[in-house]
Amino acid sequence: MHGSPTDGTELSRLLAASAAGDHAAFARLYDLTNARVYGLALRVLNDRSHAEEVVQESYLHFWQQAHRYDSGRGSVVNWMLTIAHRRSVDRIRSEELYRRRGSEYTSANAAVPSTPLVEVVEQHEETLTLRRCLGRLTNLQRDSIELSYFDGMTYPEVAAYTATPLPTIKSRIRDGLRSLRHCVKTEEV
Repeated sequence: MHGSPTDGTELSRLLAASAAGDHAAFARLYDLTNARVYGLALRVLNDRSHAEEVVQESYLHFWQQAHRYDSGRGSVVNWMLTIAHRRSVDRIRSEELYRRRGSEYTSANAAVPSTPLVEVVEQHEETLTLRRCLGRLTNLQRDSIELSYFDGMTYPEVAAYTATPLPTIKSRIRDGLRSLRHCVKTEEV
């Protein structure tokens, strides 16, 4: 007899077997947890197709990273829900960025009134300041920021693209943005 979905021992056993490559154990783990993972993604995203995509991405992550689960840090369900929640939030951020860039593109390509020379000079100076400040960052910080902000990648996409752990990418970008902010403020003075 299999345990109930709340039976942590059963889920731990199934996850450990999945880490060893047991497809049947992973299928059973999926059957026991899918409703909760999907429910969480749907509540966060409020969109069925996005929730389904996040669930699919999450289960791929669970399969690939099952060996990294640490029972000392929480239950299997909490580990799974935390990952699914993070992926859902990342999806929201990605969608917002996509919409914002679409609006910016539309605005930028609309009929542009003539810009006074003073504004053109100020924009040029701001661009030069930003370039100088980007040049002062470490290569790793600059590359991560450029991938995220200029190429439109989400943090998990940057992590995957650079084969770097997600927490490291988040720290690099956070520290780089702090340095940029400080540099720009210093340059403005």
